[in-house]
Amino acid sequence: MFSLLPNPLHPAIVHMPIALIVLLPFFVAGSLLAIRKGARPLVAWGITTALLATLSLSAFAALQTGKSQGEQVEKAIGEQVVESHEEVAETFLILSCVVLGVAGFGFLKGTPGALARSATAVGVAALLGVGVRVGHTGGQLVYKHNAAAALGTVDTTGAARGERAGE
Repeated sequence: MFSLLPNPLHPAIVHMPIALIVLLPFFVAGSLLAIRKGARPLVAWGITTALLATLSLSAFAALQTGKSQGEQVEKAIGEQVVESHEEVAETFLILSCVVLGVAGFGFLKGTPGALARSATAVGVAALLGVGVRVGHTGGQLVYKHNAAAALGTVDTTGAARGERAGE
């Protein structure tokens, strides 16, 4: 039966928070520069805050889909590797929510708003570091430990690597 949702869902979902955390430092810098040049924080900071909210939501979705598929992967490759990835993903989600909360104060006028925006910039830099760690541990699951085969989504006979039969 044809489905609009990919199966497994987790690998498709994780690309959103990865893309957002790579782009967010540029949006934060752009927002800070625009505000410094006279743009209203509601507009300039609103874009950054909306992206942070999208990041938190997509990180939550990635974590939930990972948990549901992680049990199956754990049975095949072991609990420790999967747990390590899950723990850093949970840290990423918590940190993204904290940074989003701080960003909300960036709409304030004067020094409190400026401090919140600066703190958000530092938080986004920290998120980038944690995001790299999440991606690295997830990549190890797939490329080093062959987690996709544990889900039955990869032809391990060589066809998935582009090899032709008989070669």
